[in-house]
Amino acid sequence: MKEICGLGEIPDPGVVPKYMHAAVIRPERFGQPMDAIKVEQVRTPEPGYGQVLILVMAAGVNYNNVWAALGKPIDVVAMRQRQGEPEDFHIGGSDGSGIVWATGPGVTGVQVGDEVVLSGAQWDERADDVRFGGNPIASTTMRAWGYEANYGTFAQFALAFDYQCHPKPKNLTWAESASYMLTGATAYRQLTGWHPHTVEPGDPVLIWGGSGGLGSMAIQITRARGGIPIAVVSSPERAEYCRQLGAEGTINRHDYHHWGRLPDIGDAAAYREWLGEAKRFGRAIWDVLGEARAPKIVLEHSGEATLPTSLFVCDNAGMVVLCGGTSGYNGDIDLRYLWMRQKRLQGSHYADLSQCRRITELVSAGRISPCLTQTYEFDDIATAHQVLHDNVQTKGNVAVTVNAA
Repeated sequence: MKEICGLGEIPDPGVVPKYMHAAVIRPERFGQPMDAIKVEQVRTPEPGYGQVLILVMAAGVNYNNVWAALGKPIDVVAMRQRQGEPEDFHIGGSDGSGIVWATGPGVTGVQVGDEVVLSGAQWDERADDVRFGGNPIASTTMRAWGYEANYGTFAQFALAFDYQCHPKPKNLTWAESASYMLTGATAYRQLTGWHPHTVEPGDPVLIWGGSGGLGSMAIQITRARGGIPIAVVSSPERAEYCRQLGAEGTINRHDYHHWGRLPDIGDAAAYREWLGEAKRFGRAIWDVLGEARAPKIVLEHSGEATLPTSLFVCDNAGMVVLCGGTSGYNGDIDLRYLWMRQKRLQGSHYADLSQCRRITELVSAGRISPCLTQTYEFDDIATAHQVLHDNVQTKGNVAVTVNAA
């Protein structure tokens, strides 16, 4: 067995080097991504039951590894050690493309040599809530691979379960294939997974962060299903990008000043000021649509700063569907609008296997672009995450090449 291969040096078929290069986070380095993420040599993991070892060709960059680098809100290394896992390091990467290089016992559906893209959720198929017919994505054992679970795609080899593997779209490069799954499948579940609040022809959909990875996929999914996407952005450049993707119109959030937690309703003056700005934001939606209509669905992920407005502007009996809290976790809402207007506030976390496969089919068919706008090299993984942390990345999805040229 060869001890280690250089980056981009593909081992001989069937050969798994003893060690691999990986972009590693260790607790003693928690902090800014540039300081926390360092390339090291670590032992190559061995696949267990139902697991596959993937020769990683490219990896997608997402915000969860920024959290891992910061060590908050969760110290993922300490969390796994409390669960009995021995590693004192974290290898992130919840998106990726590559080649099945080795398989453990019990693997079905893929074989050595298959070119695949990887979905970022893991669960215990033996768990009662899975065996009794529950959707595995809602299992109490579900973990975000490359964040809560170790050995993600920021290494020469990644360790995954066979059910995480989906056929690589033949029309995409390795980097493009690595970039779309996490954001695309997450947006697909938000927009189609919560019956009866699914995007249908003519439905207005408000999309926060329209130029980002999640937003750029949501705009395209909404348009592909006949809906009317309206994107919230922070600059004219990002607005133009959203319109190119199919947004009906855009709203610049810097034109409003009421963001943050909801004022105390007992403070009449402060609440009146907030309400005036929220109504003005709602009229901007009407201006895009050309009529006084409210969005049937509001796609949320920013949380604290925007949730009060999202709930307010959502249509009667509509839905605010949230998959994150990038601006904070205190979710204030005026409950009168929730119950009296019969609105729905729905949490949504990643996607199930069928939704991952459907977004892959849409990308393979050319109906959805992966929106890869920036590709880094392996040695620049820390830089890619620092750019994301600093909100310098202006649009689309980001990837890094690993073994791919």
